[in-house]
Amino acid sequence: MQQAYDELWPGTRFVRAGHGFPLGTDAVLLADFCVRGQVKRFADLGCGAGVILILLAQAYPTARGFGIELQADAAETARENAEVNGVLDRCDIRCGDLRNVSDLPEAGAFDLVVSNPPYFPVGSGYSAPEGSRRAAREERFCTMDDLCSAAARLTRWGGRFCLVHRPERLSELFVTLTKHALEPKRLRTVCRTAADAPSLVLVEAQRGANPGLVIEPPLALYDADGAESDESRRIYRTKE
Repeated sequence: MQQAYDELWPGTRFVRAGHGFPLGTDAVLLADFCVRGQVKRFADLGCGAGVILILLAQAYPTARGFGIELQADAAETARENAEVNGVLDRCDIRCGDLRNVSDLPEAGAFDLVVSNPPYFPVGSGYSAPEGSRRAAREERFCTMDDLCSAAARLTRWGGRFCLVHRPERLSELFVTLTKHALEPKRLRTVCRTAADAPSLVLVEAQRGANPGLVIEPPLALYDADGAESDESRRIYRTKE
């Protein structure tokens, strides 16, 4: 059977991954948010089907990437996506558990670590009926503390950890980051329009940095009339 793909933009496409989460806005926005400065090595914790890993490999064409994913089928899809997009030779994608030190590379090896983690504690609300979606949505196999601990281990001193999360957990996230010597340095909220409350937060922390948070202007995905905003068009490469 011929494989089906979702095209993000010309030259970048991803396997349509069955019952897993489809190609989503969160991953694309996070990849755009964290691309700045020089990066030689980057890591994606809970890389899923490899969307962020691949976008970062394209943004940093000489850098090497590492992805770890607990679910074997998702890790295999990530490898296929990396091959389809021509970056598999620079991406080490591992099926493993980020809670196990033995499954991770050497400590302090990465300039940039990223994650699009599960947003909700177990038992906090609706639970997806299908296993892979439930694991991606709920902290069944990776709590916020687990994630920040792994990120702190892999990020070099002065390196960056970027992630996307829910605004209602921002206070908890900041406390957990600082507990692991990851100082929040940049924050950007994401909303549907400028008049709407934020639905996501993009956060960058720096390992071992001094306190000092920059709050960037909100990212509105649509204008007041419902048209795609200029910045959204830039991110998705739909500007004429």
